[in-house]
Amino acid sequence: MSALLFILLIVMLVVVWYLSFTATRLDRLHHRVETSWGNLDAALKTRSALALEIARSNLVDPAASMLLLAAAHVAVIADQSERADAEEELSQLLLSLLEEEALDSDEEIFRELNSARDRLRIAIALHLEAVSRTQAQRKRPIVRIFRLAGRAPLPVRYPFEDIQV
Repeated sequence: MSALLFILLIVMLVVVWYLSFTATRLDRLHHRVETSWGNLDAALKTRSALALEIARSNLVDPAASMLLLAAAHVAVIADQSERADAEEELSQLLLSLLEEEALDSDEEIFRELNSARDRLRIAIALHLEAVSRTQAQRKRPIVRIFRLAGRAPLPVRYPFEDIQV
């Protein structure tokens, strides 16, 4: 009888340890999503700031400057529900601006913008990877049955993460 009780105790300890390990892993994944979102948000704001700087410079024509100024300003002040559209519009304007042959790509601001766009691509990739791993972990039956995610919101992909930056 005591051997059976000992085995049962060992099995219970292993189950508790596994649940604790899984909950800790899930917590780390949620933290990673939050960190990657912070980095992505910073990269978006840097790109918007550079777009504002380009719009205020004399490097582009006045019409393009006004469009860029408006799009960058909207992207900076947009709340979460409007941000996807604002970021997409800014991306399209910047892409069309950078594709123009008339621009002098030797300007420092355009090199900074290209660098910011590269960092933004990396930030989007890291955020999407963190979100997909967290969502996959949360779909596991053991996580749902024992409610190991607690009250943490389910991480989501934002529509502007699919745009070409």
